[in-house]
Amino acid sequence: MNVHAIRAIYRFEMARAWRTLMQSVASPVLSTCLYFIVFGSAIGSRMVAIDGISYGAFIIPGLVMLSLLNESISNAAFGIYMPKFSGTIYEVLSAPVSWLEVVIGYVGAAASKSIILGLLIIATARLFVDYSIEHPFWMLAFLVLTAVSFSLFGFIIGILADSFQKLQVVPMMVVTPLTFLGGTFYSIDMLPPVWQTITLFNPVVYLVSGFRWSFYGVADVSVAVSLGMTVVFLLACLVAVRWIFLSGYRLKS
Repeated sequence: MNVHAIRAIYRFEMARAWRTLMQSVASPVLSTCLYFIVFGSAIGSRMVAIDGISYGAFIIPGLVMLSLLNESISNAAFGIYMPKFSGTIYEVLSAPVSWLEVVIGYVGAAASKSIILGLLIIATARLFVDYSIEHPFWMLAFLVLTAVSFSLFGFIIGILADSFQKLQVVPMMVVTPLTFLGGTFYSIDMLPPVWQTITLFNPVVYLVSGFRWSFYGVADVSVAVSLGMTVVFLLACLVAVRWIFLSGYRLKS
């Protein structure tokens, strides 16, 4: 394992994040604060508790996931797209560095930024609502697994994209709607039976449900299923990335 290569890529990507601190960290945190103000403090104070949890506290895991998924995809996609756009990707491909080391460097940096962002949002939520974390270990586990999985997914998008505009298509047109419809602002038990069944085909439901369980011990679906779905998605993305590097698809053309 070429640790020096991994560290070089990782430090370069993290340095870019610090140079764009307002865009990569401050902006998502401020946007989430607006959700807490509107839905948590203003509207939440007038809504009944869900599963014995105040509405403001109930939406915290969903809002964290909303930011985490979008930022993981965007950070990783932009991180690999820029070397492709500038042509420096050929230097990486010709260096004595394996595909796994390249992925660890880029995806590790994107996931690190997303994890930091998630923790900042969780800490900021304390300013608006009271909440507890019943399972801190599993909260961190879901946070890290989700960040790594969707950073890998964003890495794939960055490789496949051939323009800056296409980098935002999946986060804006696919991930954000699925997150809003995945139990971010409500429990799927509140839906009619037919829609409960349909909602189970939304993969984000399992992420939000598992993450919410780590906070309050309540979940819409089995925690084991949530964890298993996340791991399966991570492995599927890893297999796809390996195939892309070994075949050179969209990397050498």
